[in-house]
Amino acid sequence: MTLYQPESGYCYNSDSLYLYDFISSFKPRGRMLDVGAGCGIVGQLVARDNEKVELYAVEKQEIFVKYATKNAEINKIDYKIYHTDFLEFEDESGFDYIVSNPPFYHDGASRSEDEILFNARYNINLPMKEFFAKVSRLLKHQGHFIFCYDAKQFALVCAELSHAKLRVVDVQFVHSKSDRKASLVMLHVRKNSKSLLNVYPPFIAFEGDEFSKASMALYEKARTNSIKCQI
Repeated sequence: MTLYQPESGYCYNSDSLYLYDFISSFKPRGRMLDVGAGCGIVGQLVARDNEKVELYAVEKQEIFVKYATKNAEINKIDYKIYHTDFLEFEDESGFDYIVSNPPFYHDGASRSEDEILFNARYNINLPMKEFFAKVSRLLKHQGHFIFCYDAKQFALVCAELSHAKLRVVDVQFVHSKSDRKASLVMLHVRKNSKSLLNVYPPFIAFEGDEFSKASMALYEKARTNSIKCQI
């Protein structure tokens, strides 16, 4: 998949690929909403590999709406993207799946002066409480919410999800190396679920200075080609 991105500012990273792979493991189908789509990488990869997905997206930064629209066009992905803040987005039909690689840098993190980076990275732009409450309202009964977040905030995430009547049913932590603390957590959450929690084996990104076998398999599966340019 060819993905155009801005020449400077925020670009997708491996977190998006880990999330795409995690989402695909649940074989999604039906109406899916990609929240904070950026250049469109997560939702469009999932839709490419899961033909029964009907893909929608929300992105509040105009520059990324343009890139995501272009990427959907060149990759022949049926796509409807809304240029709006997710907290202001409305939909009457409801979604079977909501997916997101949201901004999750916490309040105490040093902030970038770059506006695009600030909007893409810091959770002040999409606070947990409001984010999860909106997801809960937009999901259908038994709907799925799959996203990633800062592993250090996992306890806070679970508490806020519970307040929004959402239950974590599957979780996987991502570590750069086997002897390092987790840096990312991926969560599969369901609305109105009574399931107990499944904890997956950790995803290890590197073995020594080389990509792990799991990482190599993921990059081969994703087959992305990033092109930085102006459109």
